[in-house]
Amino acid sequence: MLTRRLVLLCFPFLFLGCASFDAAGLGDLLEAAAPLDEATVASGLREALDVGTGRAIATVSAEGGFAQDAVHRLVMPEQLQTMASRLRSVGLGDEVDRFEAQMNTAAEQAAGLAFDVFAGAIRDMTIQDAFSILNGPQDAATLYFRDRTQTELAIRFGPVVDNVMNELGVVRLYGDLVSRYNSIPLVRGVEFDLQAYVVSRTLDGLFQTLALEEARIRQDPVARTTRLLQRVFGSVQPATR
Repeated sequence: MLTRRLVLLCFPFLFLGCASFDAAGLGDLLEAAAPLDEATVASGLREALDVGTGRAIATVSAEGGFAQDAVHRLVMPEQLQTMASRLRSVGLGDEVDRFEAQMNTAAEQAAGLAFDVFAGAIRDMTIQDAFSILNGPQDAATLYFRDRTQTELAIRFGPVVDNVMNELGVVRLYGDLVSRYNSIPLVRGVEFDLQAYVVSRTLDGLFQTLALEEARIRQDPVARTTRLLQRVFGSVQPATR
């Protein structure tokens, strides 16, 4: 019976494995009569983070995860808006649109790399971390991940963004657009770190989506898809800002 429960518990997030969970005593943790002790809270938080991060990454890394999202869609950077407007005015609007579409594809493909980075942060979570998250503000888990994973994610995203943008021709298209713009009389030439922009926007979209998933689990009983999540989040009232 315990083995069957463990399989059911791990099924929604097999992509992360079950290394975060201690199988010993899991049956007791799931029983309503068992005390809501440190082990229960830690297991519940790890499970919530597995579920929440899995949903967030799947959302933004899917085809259209950035391109079709009104909030997270990458558009021409503010520093290049003048260039984009001038290029559109001389009949190059299609090229500008294609450039934006390809930046979003690069962001979607890079975001998928977050799975194992987030899994490592979950494995490293201490009992103190778990209680700080559970009793913290509505985005406490998201802040935990930002603090522990953002630097590593930026390092990993960079080469992927570069590769995808090269494969799609984004770099070549960007260079062409800049060249055409710079050839317009009386304009100031532009210089811009395109990779840094795409990586930064990818991280923002990922963490903002994670914050939404965290809020769902905290606030909506329907989003607590396992008994352990229902026990932990149904018994403890998180703090508000």
